[in-house]
Amino acid sequence: MSLLNDYRYLHCFLTQKENKDGQLRKVLSISKESESSLTETMVFLRNFFLCKCLFALTVWNCVSLSLEEELLPFVSNNFPEDGSNKKIESLPLLYASNHLPKANSDWVVIKNTTESLSLSEITDENIKKLVALLSHFRQGSRLQNLTLTNVSVEWNALMKIFQTVWHSSIEYFNISNVTQLSDVDRYDFDYSGTSMKALTVSKILITDMYFMQDDLYRIFADMNIAYMTIADSEMIHMLCPSSRSPFRYLNFLKNDLTDFFFQNCDTLPQLETLILQKNKFESLLKVSFMTSPMKSLKYLDMSNNLLHHDGADVQCQWTESLTELDLSSNQLVDAVFECLPVNIKKLSLRNNQISNVPKGVAELKSLEELNLASNRLADLPGCGGFPSLQLLNVEMNSILSPSAHFFQSCPRVRELQAGHNPFKCSCELQDFIRLERRSGGRLFGWPAAYVCEYPEGLRGTELKDFHLSQLACNTTLLLVTALLLTLVLVAVVAFLCIYLDVPWYVRMMWQWTQTKRRAWHSPAGEEGTALQFHAFISYSERDSVWVKNELIPNLEKGESCIQLCQHERNFIPGKSIVENIINCIEKSYKSIFVLSPNFVQSEWCHYELYFAHHKLFSETSNSLILILLEPIPPYVIPARYHKLKALMAKRTYLEWPKERSKRALFWANLRAAINVNLPTADENRCGETDSF
Repeated sequence: MSLLNDYRYLHCFLTQKENKDGQLRKVLSISKESESSLTETMVFLRNFFLCKCLFALTVWNCVSLSLEEELLPFVSNNFPEDGSNKKIESLPLLYASNHLPKANSDWVVIKNTTESLSLSEITDENIKKLVALLSHFRQGSRLQNLTLTNVSVEWNALMKIFQTVWHSSIEYFNISNVTQLSDVDRYDFDYSGTSMKALTVSKILITDMYFMQDDLYRIFADMNIAYMTIADSEMIHMLCPSSRSPFRYLNFLKNDLTDFFFQNCDTLPQLETLILQKNKFESLLKVSFMTSPMKSLKYLDMSNNLLHHDGADVQCQWTESLTELDLSSNQLVDAVFECLPVNIKKLSLRNNQISNVPKGVAELKSLEELNLASNRLADLPGCGGFPSLQLLNVEMNSILSPSAHFFQSCPRVRELQAGHNPFKCSCELQDFIRLERRSGGRLFGWPAAYVCEYPEGLRGTELKDFHLSQLACNTTLLLVTALLLTLVLVAVVAFLCIYLDVPWYVRMMWQWTQTKRRAWHSPAGEEGTALQFHAFISYSERDSVWVKNELIPNLEKGESCIQLCQHERNFIPGKSIVENIINCIEKSYKSIFVLSPNFVQSEWCHYELYFAHHKLFSETSNSLILILLEPIPPYVIPARYHKLKALMAKRTYLEWPKERSKRALFWANLRAAINVNLPTADENRCGETDSF
């Protein structure tokens, strides 16, 4: 059909050309009657000869290309023929417009060229036609690239496709989105006489749950090609080739391979590139054993696995040919430096859990590039074990003040990537900033990636804009100045303490003294001095929900008739808060303190704890009960809470259990600690408490 259209187009073109030539000859004959007949004849012959040549060339091209252009759709293959270490990417599928033909009206055909064919929607109904089509492209044909997508066929049909492609002129075969619909059986694959160089298989789904693993994996393991990719296919294993394999490039991206992969496999002597990214490898030691027989391996990608290495008595055994290793996004710690290839040149340990590069490990004399980004480093590592290091990446770590002596210990480093760290802008950092000015542009990303994180007042300031005076960074001058300032500061603080704090302490002690005086001078039977409550509750207002919904209901319910003193219902109006606090503590058998991070932030809780602590020492009684509602990190407790720190260190406290099954015991212990017969308790007290 295409040939006929091209012929019609050419016929119209020549007809129009001849008409124009006739008109031209008429015009010439009229306007140039003086020219000789020989000149007119030569012009006519030249035009006629050019038209005939154009016609012959067009017809020849249409005849020679029509068959392949009707059958072969366009595909672009990204695999390098020179064997460079690049991944085979899936080929893009751009569906053609409606005017493009469909091969046999069954599968979807995409743009075509004479060297590439791309088909989609392959099923069991059109598999015979596909095999028949591919059978025409024997070795010597111009077809070299084949891409099949959305393939849903039985196992034997799938193998028939592979076998047909294997004995064709195709060199690069890409098959993706494959669903195998029947049982996997043993298939005698003929690997002889192939032109294949590279195979890419991605997103293959095996519906057969029970089959002999060798029947599937042996097909691919023994393929006599240089480059093979099996990606995103949930593959759990791969057999070692049964004989010496020509594989130079293997890519098993995004599968489920484990540590048993290629163990003791000595049939891959030519393998140079091995990509095992996004699998389930765990032992770095076993990975090293895996590479040991691979004498030509140069590049290994083990990123995005579950690798760890905690140090072992067994020495790692890497192949000596390995020069580039990617261990990014694993679970490796500092011990990984005990298990690295000795001849490695490029090493990526990005996104692991490394906090320090230990000294004294085996020297990596050939290491030129080291990537330690996104780890837990607190300082720049030295180059004692890396004498050839030229590029170091320590971005996104925990480096506050990088060492200013880095370039002195690493003279061959030509580029340092240390940006995006939480820099602490201080005198130590000033030395690093001056180092940048002398380094001659060896800091990658300067200045945008180098920003102050601490102190908070300088957060967001670029290091190039951070400056400190000589006084701030001169130790001797700073000590003298600091001493003078300290004396002045002590005087000022003493004055402020006298002017502000002492009145508060005097007022507090006066309230305490007044309360004690009233208690001493009151008659023995007067209610004001006798115990009226089983416990006084001290808590932060932010913890009031727990106190009101859990503590008070659980203690006051039941037959024990426990009376609790709470500031919201028992403080006497008209009296000062301090006096109310003292009265409640004095009239309570125990003082319960609900401890949490909110407690240490409350000023009134501090007062209550201070007065309760006074009672503890003045009466030599065991009247304090500490309930730990939430854990309190030591650094959260302010320095003024030294009494609380001492109490928590020396006294036993009750911890609020998160498990409901343990709460009954918690309440029982708490009731037992505060249960006492109050001398002033009457029969109606419980009813009054329940009314609040």
